[in-house]
Amino acid sequence: MPSKVRAIVFHRHGAPAEVARCEEIETAEPAPDEVRVRLLAAPINPADLNVIEGKYPIRPALPGVPGVEGVGVIEAVGAGVTARHAGERVLLPQGYGTWRESGVVKADSVWAVPDGIATEQAAMLRINPATAWRMLRDFVELKPGDWILQNAANSAVGRAVVQIARVSGWRTVNVIRRAELIAGLKADGADVVLLDGDDLPAQIAAATGGAAISLALNAVGGDSALRLVQALAPGGTLVTYGAMSRQPLRIPNGLLIFQDLRWRGFWISQWYRTAAPEAVAAMLAELFTLAQSGALHAPVERLYPLTEAAAALAHAAQGRRAGKILFCGEAAGDSRA
Repeated sequence: MPSKVRAIVFHRHGAPAEVARCEEIETAEPAPDEVRVRLLAAPINPADLNVIEGKYPIRPALPGVPGVEGVGVIEAVGAGVTARHAGERVLLPQGYGTWRESGVVKADSVWAVPDGIATEQAAMLRINPATAWRMLRDFVELKPGDWILQNAANSAVGRAVVQIARVSGWRTVNVIRRAELIAGLKADGADVVLLDGDDLPAQIAAATGGAAISLALNAVGGDSALRLVQALAPGGTLVTYGAMSRQPLRIPNGLLIFQDLRWRGFWISQWYRTAAPEAVAAMLAELFTLAQSGALHAPVERLYPLTEAAAALAHAAQGRRAGKILFCGEAAGDSRA
């Protein structure tokens, strides 16, 4: 029998705090190959806001429930499900719309979360840390001691890059725009933190002793991305995963011809769509291990119930926050830390 649960729903695209509201929607009992999951925590990512605004490549049918990631607890399993069990914490699948109290998903689309990981940290593992993990491994073969460049280093992906690089034996040059962010990045393990500016390539050369750098990660675009590639060694690769400046990439002919630089893009949603289940499982196992050890963590500024959708979305849209904003379920306090 269908039942009613609360969810964040938007009926039209627009400013998230204005068009997304907490409403009641129907949910059903799980089919033989499904499980019903209850929300514990789900972050508000920039991509979620872009989906509501209608500015993201993925557009759910309207009315839609946003939320690209999160963690829940299994409440019930279908008659044919043996690999999952009630009471198990799981990562919620992409495309489900995680900002809802409860819902039904395929049993093979969720991943069990081991004990020793706080619920809020588990809720944030599947997008930003996964993006960092894949970019550090899929484009350039890095050796211990190698340097990596990145702008937007204070972003969720940027902080994950710093933390993963630290435990992997790689060194990071982290480019930011505000001096007050330096201490936090250093605490995360950043080797070098620089303020962006016209002299950035010279700053990078001085800070690294003129090291040959083969990988740069770009979430800004425009002049900031150009300054990163100007600091790359011949044959180096710039991976773009965001465009915070809303400015296009500038690709000088000379860098292509004489430096033979590579310009690549990365989107974790596309990776999940094409990756083998074994590859996804292997990556998540590594991220779980890092989260359990405390080596991988993201700051949380505030949790909101689904009923406070407008306040949560307005808060998430603010700049200069100290951490992520998350929606929480009634049992989000079960951290398993």
